[in-house]
Formats: sequence, C-alpha cells, structure tokens
Amino acid sequence: MTQTLEPETTAGAPSAQDRVDAWLTGFSAALTAGDAQAAAEMFAVDSYWRDLVAFTWNLKTSEGRDEIAAMLTDRLADTGPTGWHTTEPATDTDGVAEAFIAFETRVGRGEGHLRIKPGPDGADEGWTLLTTLQELTGHEEPAGFTRPLGAVHGADPDQRSWAQRREDELDELGRAVQPYVLVIGGGQGGIALGARLRQLGVPALVVDKHDRPGDQWRKRYKSLCLHDPVWYDHLPYLPFPANWPVFAPKDKVGDWLEFYTKVMEVPYWSRTECTSASYDEAAGVWTVQVNHDGEELTLHPTQLVLATGMSGKANVPSFPGQDVFAGEQHHSSAHPGPDDYVGKKVVVIGANNSAHDICKALVESGIDTTMVQRSSTHIVKSDSLMEIGLGALYSEQAVQDGMTTKKADYTFASLPYRIMHQFQIPLYDQIRERDKDFYAALEAAGFDLDFGDDGSGLFMKYLRRGSGYYIDVGACDLVADGTIKLAKGGVDHLTENSVVLTDGTELPADVVVYATGYGSMNGWAADLMGQDVADRVGKVWGLGSETTKDPGPWEGEQRNMWKPTQQPGLWFHGGNLHQSRHYSLYLALQLKARYEGIDTPVYGLQEVHHLS
Repeated sequence: MTQTLEPETTAGAPSAQDRVDAWLTGFSAALTAGDAQAAAEMFAVDSYWRDLVAFTWNLKTSEGRDEIAAMLTDRLADTGPTGWHTTEPATDTDGVAEAFIAFETRVGRGEGHLRIKPGPDGADEGWTLLTTLQELTGHEEPAGFTRPLGAVHGADPDQRSWAQRREDELDELGRAVQPYVLVIGGGQGGIALGARLRQLGVPALVVDKHDRPGDQWRKRYKSLCLHDPVWYDHLPYLPFPANWPVFAPKDKVGDWLEFYTKVMEVPYWSRTECTSASYDEAAGVWTVQVNHDGEELTLHPTQLVLATGMSGKANVPSFPGQDVFAGEQHHSSAHPGPDDYVGKKVVVIGANNSAHDICKALVESGIDTTMVQRSSTHIVKSDSLMEIGLGALYSEQAVQDGMTTKKADYTFASLPYRIMHQFQIPLYDQIRERDKDFYAALEAAGFDLDFGDDGSGLFMKYLRRGSGYYIDVGACDLVADGTIKLAKGGVDHLTENSVVLTDGTELPADVVVYATGYGSMNGWAADLMGQDVADRVGKVWGLGSETTKDPGPWEGEQRNMWKPTQQPGLWFHGGNLHQSRHYSLYLALQLKARYEGIDTPVYGLQEVHHLS
C-alpha cells in the first residue's frame, strides 16, 4: 500500500521530535490566535490537509495554502482546536519528519498524522496533515474504565434476563420505537456501522434480505476467498484471532459476520426487503416500506444509510440473442460453483477477479472453460502484493514491529489521494521486475495486461473505478498454459448454443457467466427512491482522476462515500473490509452528532458532476 518511514538522525541537527514539536507549537499558536492565513502559511505550496470530520463535518482534503486558508477561515472559530501534541516519538527519513498526533476541538477529541519537510528557506513546512475525529466529548463509547457493569448488584425491579431484554428490544424496534438510523444492507459494511452505532447509543436498525448475517458471502461461488490478507481486514472492536487464515474462505467470513452481529448486539433484521423510500423535507424524516419476514411494516428513520455494497448491484450486459440462447446464463454474483457444469462448455465474459476465480474452479473440475477478455486487466500476484504492496503496514512482520491496525490505518489515510499514485508507482515497478517472467508468460498467451493508466497498480484502480484487476492466487498460470482458454474481443451476439465475438469468432457454450462487474451504488437509490433522488446525489465512488472510468473533475475524496450527500438524510457506506472498519467510525460519529443535536455545519458538500 505505502512505505513507512524509518528513523534517521544527523549529528548536530534537530531531532525529528524537536522539529515536529516546534512546528506544532507555531501551528497551534496561529490557530489559537484565529489567524487562518498564518496557519496556512506554515504549509508548503504543494501541501495537503485531509480532514475526516474533525474540522469540516465532512471527508474533505484541502490542497495547497489557498484551500487550507479557505477551510480554516470558514471552520476555525467554530472548531476551536487546542492541545496539539505527538502521541509517540516522531521519525525522520530523508529530511521528512512525521508523527502521529492528537488534539481536541470544542466538541470532541481527534487524532491524526503529520509530515513536515524543509522549505526553500530551510524552515520546516507542513506537507501532509491528517486530522480525524475519534470521539465526541460527553458521548464517549463505554469502554475500559467506563465499560458496562453487566450484572445488577442490588435490587432491580426489571426481572428480565439479558436475553429477554434483547428480544424485547428487537420486538419493539420498528414498531413501538422507530430507529433513528436505518441501515439497508447487512454485509460487512452495514454490520460494522451497526456495531459502531450500538456502542454510541444511537437507535439503529440494520436490515438485509438474506436469511442470516453472512449469507452475502455464503451464497457466492464456493471457491471465493478473501484476496486481502487478514491484517488488513479486521472489523471494529473484534480483530480476527491470531490463528485466523491469511485469506479466509467465504463461508468462514460469513460465519464470522454472523458471530460478530450477535456478540456486538447489532440490531439486525434478516429476511427483510425494502420496497420503497421517500423523504419528507419539512419533517426531515424518511418513510420506508419494508417486508420483514412476510410482515409489511412502515419505518420512519431520520437517517437512511445505503450499505448495499459497491459490488452489490450486478451489471448484466445486454447482447442480441440472449433470448434465444438455449443454455444457462447468470451473473457472477449468482454463480454457484462448478458442480452442476461437469461435461458442459462454459464461456465466462470478463477477465477480472470473479472471472479468474470462477474459471479456475471450473477447469479444476475438468470443465471446458473459455475466458473472454474484452479489455486489458491489471494482474498482481498475491505474494508480491503482500510483501511489497502491503507488508510495511498490514502483515505479521508489521505487527511484530509495533504497527497496530490503527497506526496502519492512519498512515495509509494520511496519504492524500492526489499524490497517492506517486507512492504506489515505485512499488509496482518493483513488482513488475520481480515477476517479469510471470507477466511475460501471460502476454505470450495473448493476455492483455496493464498497470493502470499511470502505472500505479491495483489500489489506485480500486479507488478510481472499483474494477479492472485480479489478485492472482493461481488462475493466471492456467491462462498462461492454456488450461483456461482465452478469447479476446467484444461480444457481438449469442446464438442458441454459442457466444459470437465481434471479429466473428464463435465460442460453443452450454453456460454463459457474465463476470461483468457492478454498477454505481446510486443505482440502489434509483431503485428504492426514484431516479430523481439518485440524480440529486450523483455518481458514487471514484476520485475524478480523469483516468479510465473515473471522469473528472478532481474530487479529492471518494464521491459520496461515508459523508453527507446532496440528499438530506441519505448516506452511502461500504467498500472492502478495511474501509468498512475504518470509515464506519467517521460515519457513525456524524450520525451520533446529529442524533444528539450537535451543530454539524458541513464544509465542502460534494458537488454533482456525473449522474451514474
């Protein structure tokens, strides 16, 4: 993901700690004096302040002195930041000093990360600053010394057991008691947010159409495993145990999510489908129609969160001849695995993660399988990604070296999206050299490779477009040696028993699997609330990098994710397990502040440039 900076010292020079302390002292003095311009002048011309809720009640990156000055001019007096200090010794690499920091605001406590480096005159200037809100003063989570007692010592008029109280609470929620927050979608995103809201005392309800928490994973193709390693994937409060597999199988992930939901007491309705939602602007509440296990109910939450997953709304292409094809057709999200297809010919449209996983499982069951690659794919071997891309922050060695999950998250979050690719390109240059024979074999088989528009690799592709890559766990060798047949080009049409490509190539098929990805998350908003609400929100996901499938203008943050949108009371939450863990805190704090009536003036509300 990124490189951590190792300590270096030069005899006679100020230590990294001295430099950071001096910078923070000057910065704090400017802020205390209310001098936004003076504070901004302490930053380099090319500098970045990424704020997660603490100053802006938003997820917002201010780039350069002018944008930093504008943000502070608007938000400094109301925020009232004080008490800036480091939380552990600062480090130095090649003149860049960095440190984890903490501070307080009028309403809460914050933490973050700072990098400074010498400017043209030799004086230190701020390069990157991350500020995050961690808790609201007076509304802290009950933990540690303030954890719940649990047992009742003394007389208690309520003779119900803990289980009875939980059952009564769930029976009342949505009927006698309306949830303040309704979270639609009970995968890792919805469950993580539900756990956060539970700990913060916000009345919330998570609903999902499946029978059990975790079914979102259990019902996928049987070979599915996490491609991200365990150290990257912890959920809030309950990290995976030390003996958890590096890459967890999908059914194990499903069982963990079900266990997590129960242990964290997440208010969760299974077998619940939302059929419509509308917003009353005057009253500031939603009317949401749901079918809960056959019972029609109307809910009236104040806040509505779509946690339906960025990989949740299947993108099924439309090709001529699909109506005459005599075999089976389905999207990869509905693929059951290879068992029913022995002796058949399967054509998989697509060449990214799901396509490779599905093809690998099919050919390993002896099934004639063809992968259709319509555009180039970024490939990175799993072991190379772990060692070079993730190892410094998310690995067993990183843990042994003292890198906690929180520090790793801060370090990664401290890299502004504008310059993140600059940190990624050298890593993927190393990977390209390390695995050059692997890539040569793929290209010799006719596979079209890319490393992103600018060579920055996997994670930038994920952040920019959420597609176009595969983390190799063995399928690529099967492509290279021809075990997985490879066809290239667009699909022209289907016949009764084949897929015909635009160049006339005809691929015999009994089964067609559309591994064609997923649509924008605001497609769920369109289905539930109408296209006008979806258009009011605009595109969800992407940075505006003006790279393939990520049109500009530049946003500086993920579009509409984990922050206020142009539709009052509507929020989007999701992403991988890492993002579900990290960003659920900031979304939960925004919702908690509104629940408690704390003023939350949003700075830099997301503009709408693209509708889907």
